[in-house]
Amino acid sequence: MKKHLLPAEGRFYKANLHSHTTVSDGTLSPEEMKALYKARGYSILACTDHEKMVPHHDLTDPDFLMITGFEMGFDERWHEDFLDARCCDINLLALDPDMTEQPEHPREYNAACINDAIRLCREKGFFVTYNHPHWSQEHFGEYLGYKGMNAMEITNYSSLVDGYDEYNADLYHNYLKRGDRLFVIGTDDNHNRRTPGTRMYDSFGAFTMIRSPSLDYRSVARALIDGHFYASQGPEVRALWMEGDTLHVECSPADRVIVTVPRRRCMSRYGEETGFLTDASFEIKKEDEWFRVTVIDKAGLKADTNAYYTDEVL
Repeated sequence: MKKHLLPAEGRFYKANLHSHTTVSDGTLSPEEMKALYKARGYSILACTDHEKMVPHHDLTDPDFLMITGFEMGFDERWHEDFLDARCCDINLLALDPDMTEQPEHPREYNAACINDAIRLCREKGFFVTYNHPHWSQEHFGEYLGYKGMNAMEITNYSSLVDGYDEYNADLYHNYLKRGDRLFVIGTDDNHNRRTPGTRMYDSFGAFTMIRSPSLDYRSVARALIDGHFYASQGPEVRALWMEGDTLHVECSPADRVIVTVPRRRCMSRYGEETGFLTDASFEIKKEDEWFRVTVIDKAGLKADTNAYYTDEVL
């Protein structure tokens, strides 16, 4: 019997869950942002401007959903040089479309304060994500102190464009090995300050594919809570299910598919005969504790699933 890890029902909606507009330090208005992303095949956009939660429901239409959110920052304010100062930024996505009250919290740069803010915001009905640790100049000593968020950015495209190593699989694995159960998203974190079409343009490089029965706010919010999504830089995960102890993956044409577990038992499949593969299967063992899938295409671009837990799927 199949146990679908990504629901068989519904469809995938392409989303950018971290972006900036003229409401804060972006160069495009929310209206321009919607037009830009809709033209590129996106269905969902969250304008997460710095410290300003502004609903944009007037821009929602039957084919495009605007999610309310904002970015909350905790800065090492006592440092003399911004270029050396550490910070922690979290995104807050409102799970209720009627949410209008922006949460407030003290902004001390320490784990106790940040964790309390994460707890408070989740209690108030927000989906909380941890953003761009490398751009933030944080190290393991800082970010492993954070607990309780719903998800973290496994890819932040704007930071990658700028030269930061903002593909954060190692950090995700450390959270998982510690016993934390959280999800991963891919985001642009775009500000659109550079020339469109150039390699320095910070849009369309990382996204989240959300599996939802429909494109309405509450259904998409439910899909976020339930982890019915994956992060990508380009490749597609088209289906993911368990049948007994066998994991099945269907994907867009890939160079290889990797399954990561917290033991010295990671697995990979390659398209040896055709040069690419669109499906793969792997044996999952109870003692693996958790596993996740990475699909890598010929260009080296990755799609990353959330972790799944053997005590839930076997």
